[in-house]
Amino acid sequence: MHLSAIACLPNADHQAQLQAALAALPVDVRQRVNVAKINLRTARISLLEYPTFEDDPFPALASSWSRQGGSGSTLRLRTYSDSLNPPLLHRKELLVHPKHPRRAKWRAITETAESLGLFDDSRIIGFQLNWERAIASRGFQLVGEQFVPIANAIDAIESPDSSAARPVQRHLTALSRTAISAPVQLLLRHGLLARERRFFDYGCGRGDDVAALVADGFAASGWDPHFAANEPMSSAEVVNVGFVINVIEDPAERVEVLHGAFELTRGVMAVAVMLYGPGSAGRPLGDGFVTLRGTFQKYFNQAELKDYLEHVLHQEAFLVGPGIAFIFANKEWEQSFLASRYRRKDIGTRLLSMQSRLRLRARERSPRRPDPTVDVPEQPHPLLQALWRLALDLGRLPDEDEVPELNEVIREFGSLQRSLRHLLKSFDDALLDQARAARADDLRLYFALQQFAKRPRYRELEAWLQRDIKAFFGDYANAQAAGVQLLKEAADPSVVLKACQDAATRGLGWLDGDHDLQLHVSSIERLPSVLRAYVACGLQLYGDLADIDLVKIHIGSGKLSLMQYENFSQSPTPAMTKRIKVNMRHTDYEVFEYGREFPKPLLFNKSRFMHEEVEGYAEQLAFDEALATTGVLSDSEFGLSPDNLLQALRMLRLEISGSRLVRGTSIPDLDDACGARFTYRQLIQCGETQAALALLNVPREAESFNALYDLATKLLDPVVDYFGTIRVTYGFCSPDLAKHIHARIAPELDQHAAHERKRNGQLVCSRGGAACDFVVDDEDMREVADWIVENLPFDRLYFYAPDRPIHVSYAPSESREAFAMTPTVSGKMVPRRYSRR
Repeated sequence: MHLSAIACLPNADHQAQLQAALAALPVDVRQRVNVAKINLRTARISLLEYPTFEDDPFPALASSWSRQGGSGSTLRLRTYSDSLNPPLLHRKELLVHPKHPRRAKWRAITETAESLGLFDDSRIIGFQLNWERAIASRGFQLVGEQFVPIANAIDAIESPDSSAARPVQRHLTALSRTAISAPVQLLLRHGLLARERRFFDYGCGRGDDVAALVADGFAASGWDPHFAANEPMSSAEVVNVGFVINVIEDPAERVEVLHGAFELTRGVMAVAVMLYGPGSAGRPLGDGFVTLRGTFQKYFNQAELKDYLEHVLHQEAFLVGPGIAFIFANKEWEQSFLASRYRRKDIGTRLLSMQSRLRLRARERSPRRPDPTVDVPEQPHPLLQALWRLALDLGRLPDEDEVPELNEVIREFGSLQRSLRHLLKSFDDALLDQARAARADDLRLYFALQQFAKRPRYRELEAWLQRDIKAFFGDYANAQAAGVQLLKEAADPSVVLKACQDAATRGLGWLDGDHDLQLHVSSIERLPSVLRAYVACGLQLYGDLADIDLVKIHIGSGKLSLMQYENFSQSPTPAMTKRIKVNMRHTDYEVFEYGREFPKPLLFNKSRFMHEEVEGYAEQLAFDEALATTGVLSDSEFGLSPDNLLQALRMLRLEISGSRLVRGTSIPDLDDACGARFTYRQLIQCGETQAALALLNVPREAESFNALYDLATKLLDPVVDYFGTIRVTYGFCSPDLAKHIHARIAPELDQHAAHERKRNGQLVCSRGGAACDFVVDDEDMREVADWIVENLPFDRLYFYAPDRPIHVSYAPSESREAFAMTPTVSGKMVPRRYSRR
């Protein structure tokens, strides 16, 4: 509810709980909060800040403070200030008092959205980008408080910077992982393999990588002593030695292969080997094993691979994945690679998109007809806009050789310096300050990780890096010192804890007290620099995050856990297949495999470790909330196996379909539990006629079992809990049974047929739901009927007499229509509106 409506709450305890939570906020925060939420099932309280609640038809959430349970627990802050996809509020008219002066206007906007079908799938529209896509999919756009057909829109809302929020084209990811090997995938992922660069596969085997790359337009070739011995060995910018040296039993020949391949390398060489793991055994031979197939395998661990490559080639080797390393022949490429590994790629885009959103929101609130007496500022020149984007990407003003449109800039403004003066007058330099701070953090991380490698001299650095050092640190010594200081901070648990708290506040992971922060790998780039340094230090031991889905930062122990899951992006409860625990204090790591000796544990509440910008977040959040309401997880989020989870859901007439929790489609055993107090048999084979004729009377439709489950859990179980044992006198009635009952039934109206169908496919009873007649022995059935009407959801209730069974039904419509069957003068029973005593 809106805070203005708290005083109208009928429950005094709820009022007191909300007031106590508000009192726990700092005064300045309390003044910004305008919406409160209390979860009646869990007692969780949330205090929400919607800055544009009054003016925006669907306001965005800026911050939330939540507290789980009792008043003693602390309020947890979550801010969306830098989110590109913040949560939105719909149907806000329901949050205010019915007499609120703007309620009718807000309701009209909601009704328009309903008429356009925008609430048809309510799971995913609760976030800004999802909402905008839903509106656009219906052929409309939201202008102010009106839905305007896109084809008729006169005013284009799109700002010059709005293209920054659009997804980039990721054509390279179309390459099939089954066709492209892991080292080549990593070359593509890091931008080292491009169509304008030649690729040579040294030991190409059957040539699958080469064939796939050539088919996609790359200049690729390969050589293999068995399959392609007649192909020439060609020098290339990118060379791959994939799973070659590990099958050579002669140690001297391995060295020759590495030197031969590196001599062909003009840019970077990728080397991939087999690591120790399950199945890494066989008959010992030399420093390796002969496998059951008669092949040789030399296994490595990560540290051994790095040491071996550096000892053989006298070059630094960079671990980028399990058993995969890059070695650079071109040192400029090496510097760019290292810098790019620790450089955030979305700073300019994020800043411009946030500014564009604020500008759009201000424009939506402005009068539709501009005041002619007010000067409207002109849009900056397109060249200045391009320069501004470049400056934000760099975190500083660009030099001449960094400006792609330099000639056009000089032609338009006379010189670059004049254009930069115009730039600073035309744009908000506060954005540049934010970009500068972000880029300085990136460089701190770069110089921190440089401490683990051979540091180049200043004059050996690329020109752009020298400019960055001068702009952000003054000189090389200060830059190196900043890197060392960052490493010290990453080793301080108190600093790491504060950074984890900051990250969780921005929705970057799930913070488990002061123990650990667990997050999706896509969030790492947005972490505070000290946490990025922490993760990067762990990766110095293990390698890259390829195929890793979740990362856990252990705050006090100096450990880092990397988790790999089966089908993480598609499954709402993915199963863990591998866990790597890196111990930085012992400079070692352990690998735990799941699926053979140990079962694959399921991940629950996956949305906790994602954030609203991750694809599929809205659907996952909806699934997690739906699963939580079932209670199958109980107080523990762990321990349920896949089979146990499916069985628990099956007992609730639920199942998982894609990323949805849907009603069951299976036919249960009649003796399975139907709610807490009954079995299906007790609600199906319970009438006098059915017993006398011994008819099976079994539902054919899965929906009928769902309806019986709802009837039991929504109505019958609560009645038993309150009054004690009940006796069901008439329950489910199949069409076959109905043929033998000749009086006092109306199958097309009474809902005893549940969701059974006629021969023509139509429902026997179009009302849906399910019904039964029952009596509580030794109770006045009027008191039972009164209690149901006052306390329970129901569809229809028919009361006959204090000593006779009552008829009750449940359907999702919950119409709550109650009738008393009253005799007329002629003795005929007619329904009258039921009134409680």
